[in-house]
Amino acid sequence: MTITQPDLSVFQTLESEVRSYCRGWPTVFDRAQGSHMYDEDGHDYLDFFAGAGSLNYGHNNPVLKRALIDYLERDGVTHGLDMSTTAKRAFLESFQDLVLRPRDLPYKVMFPGPTGTNAVESALKLARKVKGRESIVSFTNAFHGMSLGSLAVTGNAFKRAGAGVPLVHGTPMPFDHYLDGRVPDFLWFERLLEDQGSGLNQPAAVIVETVQGEGGINVARPEWLHALAELCARRDMLLIVDDIQMGCGRTGAFFSFEESGIVPDIVTVSKSISGYGMPMALCLFKPELDVWEPGEHNGTFRGNNPAFVTASAALETYWSDGPAMEKQTLSRGQQVAEALGAVQDEHRGEIKEVRGRGLVWGMEFHDKARAGAVARRAFELGLLVETSGPESEVVKLLPALTITPDELDEGLRTLARAVRETN
Repeated sequence: MTITQPDLSVFQTLESEVRSYCRGWPTVFDRAQGSHMYDEDGHDYLDFFAGAGSLNYGHNNPVLKRALIDYLERDGVTHGLDMSTTAKRAFLESFQDLVLRPRDLPYKVMFPGPTGTNAVESALKLARKVKGRESIVSFTNAFHGMSLGSLAVTGNAFKRAGAGVPLVHGTPMPFDHYLDGRVPDFLWFERLLEDQGSGLNQPAAVIVETVQGEGGINVARPEWLHALAELCARRDMLLIVDDIQMGCGRTGAFFSFEESGIVPDIVTVSKSISGYGMPMALCLFKPELDVWEPGEHNGTFRGNNPAFVTASAALETYWSDGPAMEKQTLSRGQQVAEALGAVQDEHRGEIKEVRGRGLVWGMEFHDKARAGAVARRAFELGLLVETSGPESEVVKLLPALTITPDELDEGLRTLARAVRETN
């Protein structure tokens, strides 16, 4: 692909140095549709990033777009704080009928603010309020957000350092596979809980991702998650599942924890819940945990009504037909697994591991710098992929759930070429 040097001057001179994704993809994007993004010169990029998992149904999904346009054209309420609106009612009814009831999940729904870290902060605050304790246990290589409470339960040293203040009341434990199977699951955790001299205060809750996205696509086994849930119940700790990136069908089922058969006490949801890339987040919890006083946790933009509209349309379009969406995602995931397996076979001494579930996959390199080189070459070839892991050593794939098999095959062939051409 021949790329004309784009005019990036205003971004480079006016925008903060904190910008990141644009550095790896040095072009100016102008429009997007489905699994494709187009820059201002008309170059076509196949998107295996999907807004960091916020666009499970693709860019400008036509069904969701139509619902949004119709709502705006009739002057539907845009900003509503936590007022009751027709858009919120429609979403709550759809969410109850299409997501909660079919899975026999009893959750109350809280709108904590528009982003994932808002949902995590509210979950941590609620757990501490319910249990009357401060300590929260998280896991190695976890990522839960960039605000202070979320950073305290995040593992990445670079992100934690940005806080500028001590990050307290959080204790990390080994995630699944972290010790390569040399130590029985939760042996260290159980020992600390039993020993009055361990220095671990009795935790209010444990927060976990079933698949660690930013941590490097680390996949927890269902039996590990089930054992964790049992440990939490036995030791009087609430279990919080952070489903912000892996929920809304990313791993197959609507919630990523369904495969393990657990029912977390609290679940955080964001990213693709609006379906259209619009800011929206949920904190779900069992009814007996609903001890909030009115207004005790709030936010100006916790009632994003246009997001309620697109969220309802997404649920009714993709989750009203029983397991159809889940089956499609798992089928596409098998396509990815086979293609990445072939790439690994071709580069056996270079690729450490391929791992994933549904439509989230990672390819880890022994040479940690190689992943970044592959992502840069993929961009030059017209494919958008990011890296993840504590040292950005994993190429991360997050294509839209609505991607076609042909688009998926094209992107996977491009990725294989990028790996080959960065030898």
